[in-house]
Amino acid sequence: MMSYEQRQQHLAQALRNNAGRDIRLSKQTSNLFRNRSTQDQLLDVREFNHVLAIDPDTRVIETEGMVTYEALADTALAYGLMPAVVPQLKSITIGGAVGGIGIESSSFRYGLPHETVLEMDVLLGTGEVICCTPNNEHRDLFFGLANSYGTLGYILRLKIQGIPVKPYVRVTHVHCADSQEFFDRVNEACQGSFDFVDGVVFAPGEYYLVLGEFTDDAPYTSDYSYLQIFYRSIRARSEDYLSVRDYLWRWDTDWFWCSKNLYAQNRLIRRLLGRKRLNSITYQKVMRWNSRVGLTRRLGTLSRRHREVVIQDVDIPLENAPAFLSFFQREIGIRPIWICPARHDGRRGHYPLFPMRDDTLYINFGFWDAVRTDPMHPQGHFNRMIEEKVTDLGGIKSLYSESFYPEKEFWELYGGNTCRLLKDRYDPGHALKDLYQKCVRRQ
Repeated sequence: MMSYEQRQQHLAQALRNNAGRDIRLSKQTSNLFRNRSTQDQLLDVREFNHVLAIDPDTRVIETEGMVTYEALADTALAYGLMPAVVPQLKSITIGGAVGGIGIESSSFRYGLPHETVLEMDVLLGTGEVICCTPNNEHRDLFFGLANSYGTLGYILRLKIQGIPVKPYVRVTHVHCADSQEFFDRVNEACQGSFDFVDGVVFAPGEYYLVLGEFTDDAPYTSDYSYLQIFYRSIRARSEDYLSVRDYLWRWDTDWFWCSKNLYAQNRLIRRLLGRKRLNSITYQKVMRWNSRVGLTRRLGTLSRRHREVVIQDVDIPLENAPAFLSFFQREIGIRPIWICPARHDGRRGHYPLFPMRDDTLYINFGFWDAVRTDPMHPQGHFNRMIEEKVTDLGGIKSLYSESFYPEKEFWELYGGNTCRLLKDRYDPGHALKDLYQKCVRRQ
């Protein structure tokens, strides 16, 4: 097996050999939901899937960029550690969560995944590999990579912050009947001693806070990796216990609740699929097949109803969260909605391509479904409504899915001046696409 350094040199040469061609990564998994017809040249990064070192004393985890969080967490747990933020799907890679945007129920304490990074090796469009840290001569790229989606370079190696764990997580479900009370309780929980905070909006009047605490002992443990479904348990019980590993992947078995669209919440279907196929990787494969063949598009045409896919995560400052939820329930109507608080600690630095106010609690709203209406609408009608409301309320949207921003507005929101400066310094030949080309344009 080649060493990291040898694989790095091999990949850099492959990039130089394809100079002048549009490049796209070839890797095992992807959590992007943007449909593109493209002739991009594939750059194979699948071999960068090794956890390189874990130091239990300093709690520093060194890993390659294509390692999935499942593999990363399993390796760290053997040392009594976990990455400080573990996004909720096993198939997400550490490089993808940093170059894109990730979040989880520890984000109110540790921020987003890119805020837990200590050092990165980045492959530039020129074929050069550089190491960037918060304090060296490439600190501008270190902070600029978050939300860049490979438009400034590809992350090959990282050192990230780990945190100590206990064997189990005690989970408490708190029901609230009023949205203002719900968000007040979220804020209160984030100021307390909980290790994990997230929640679910099932319907108006059905708001559930999900609180997690590490514990050394558990009177029992629940298993949501096969026949039992985690999100249904939130309504059914006020307390639960999971192993740490099962807590980390409590959402993965049913892709939150999106498995219902594939009839995978039926117990017979679950038995036919088996435990190993009940996961986000299987569902993504089916979704991508559907995207290629256009089955749901054809069914929508036959039904003569407008169908618009709305797969988004948005972050709204806490004080505006009730207003966004009211808008969303009135105009969009997708349910359930995942709720996850996150806080950007200004002491960690400023990330200009995904700007968040310092020391402000944000509420992430995650919603993944389709809106169906009788009248026809222009392409992206509901998605664009969401974008405008997010901007009005001082929030910001992740870019892993479809976006419909006009170009001028996009650059105003996502660090346009900084992007240009970083492009001039690190990709002067524009070997890689810019962020608007990558995330909004459809050609």
